Amino acid sequence: MFIKQLFKFFSRKEIFIFSGALFVFLLSFSLLAANYIKENTKIVAVSGGEHREGVLGQPSFINPVLTVSSADKDLVELLFGDFSGMIDTYKISEDGKSWRYRLKDGIFWQDSRPITSDDVIFTVETIQNSDVRSPLFSNWQGVKISRVSEREVEFNLPASYSFFNDTVLGLKPIPKHIFADIPAANLRLSNYNFEPVGSGPFRFKNLSKRSDGYITSYVLEQSKNYFGPAPYLGEIEFVFFTNEEEMVNAFNLGAIDGFGLTNPDDLSKIAFTHKISFFKTLKYYAVFFNINAQPALKDKNVRLALNTAVDKNEIIDKVLKRQATPVSGPLIGGPSGLGSESSSFDKANAILENTGWKWNNKENVRTKEIEKNTVKLEFNLTVPEMPFLIKTAELIRDQWLKIGVKLNISVLSLAEINNNIIKNRNYQMILFGNILGKSPDLFSFWHSSERFYPGLNLALYENKIADSLIESIRKDFDETKRQSEFMSLQSLIEQDHPAVFLYSPDYLYVSKKTLSGVEESSISSPEERFKNIAQWYIKTARVFK
Repeated sequence: MFIKQLFKFFSRKEIFIFSGALFVFLLSFSLLAANYIKENTKIVAVSGGEHREGVLGQPSFINPVLTVSSADKDLVELLFGDFSGMIDTYKISEDGKSWRYRLKDGIFWQDSRPITSDDVIFTVETIQNSDVRSPLFSNWQGVKISRVSEREVEFNLPASYSFFNDTVLGLKPIPKHIFADIPAANLRLSNYNFEPVGSGPFRFKNLSKRSDGYITSYVLEQSKNYFGPAPYLGEIEFVFFTNEEEMVNAFNLGAIDGFGLTNPDDLSKIAFTHKISFFKTLKYYAVFFNINAQPALKDKNVRLALNTAVDKNEIIDKVLKRQATPVSGPLIGGPSGLGSESSSFDKANAILENTGWKWNNKENVRTKEIEKNTVKLEFNLTVPEMPFLIKTAELIRDQWLKIGVKLNISVLSLAEINNNIIKNRNYQMILFGNILGKSPDLFSFWHSSERFYPGLNLALYENKIADSLIESIRKDFDETKRQSEFMSLQSLIEQDHPAVFLYSPDYLYVSKKTLSGVEESSISSPEERFKNIAQWYIKTARVFK
């Protein structure tokens, strides 16, 4: 009112000057205030917001004891806490056979019941029960578990095992009070496998499904009873898809906020503004040789030539868009080889020529007389029905043609390969992956006792020195000595050429730019992208420093 009255005594020129001065003053004040706020405050994450995660497939058993599919494992990672976060202290006996763990005080299930040693014992005994048919069954055979007190539990092993702590810390206990009264054979039928009572940072809220039973979405909300850092995200909705193309389209339409990409070729199809997080994986792919299925594979020089002729860098560039690390042995980035050696067709041809494998121009394949039989360098390669593996196989086929080797590719479903081909070792060569996990225990993959089902020694590798090293590494708690043994083992396997080691692919996680806090790290499986889920955030606020 005062300023309005004042303007009555101003001339038009004075009003113009006054208005200009007032504008300059207000602008200067605003800029100074904005600069002061910027200098004396910071942006921080705040609780709230909903994240929509795209996932391929369907959940079957949202239960750590029964998980099979990647969808199961994703949900279990958020709904159930690791034993590593539940323990206060642990100690090992001098002989390495007894491991005692003490639980933290005041940790609870999501229904507010306390977590005790009885839950841990029940979980392990459930896994060990053959009627349950747990995928973890083989990991816990021979382990005896006993109750020391309500908060203490002891594991006793038949022999010392240096990697046992990693096995225990990765265990996700299930609540005894929920499952104890259910017969082991009926555990898979429980509704709690879809509406679980867990111990993780998120809890079950609701799910939606079609009339045919297909689950379209599964919603989680913050758990108030979580014993770890409280997550920022208020809710996470999992949206399920039957193929990656559908999932990419949903992201482009803004229907989901993030998803894992299995086919690097699909990166070019993403139109929505996004960012990519790159996770190194503890997994490698290789062409494993079954030396009993084709006489030529018994010849070490043939195996050497096949290795020498494979250009890993070309495969990584063309198939994986450079999102992978080349490997040369069973240890990823191992102590002896990093898989960076270059290929040489001339060298591979010389190896074969000098060891009697002559080029048959008529059939365009090398042959050799072995025990009065003409043996061709022609092999059958079994490949899982996955686009990047099929393209890998096709490139290897083209590279081997240059040294007189013919490769026939047989593409089969992963289920067919797991249930029949691998089980019966019914292949000459197989392109497959090995997951090392946090513990580089190579026993299952390379010890001679694991050559046949249910072992995972796909190369049917047999070497007494390698066996001794693997056994020693498993028992040795001296880290320096163990690293030396790893070096020897890696070098030995590389020199025997039981497989063509190819690459360790990166895991690509695509998300909207509004999502922050995703921490790139090394993971052994896709669900581990959620290991730091408590740090993921969408909402922010500015606060004084």
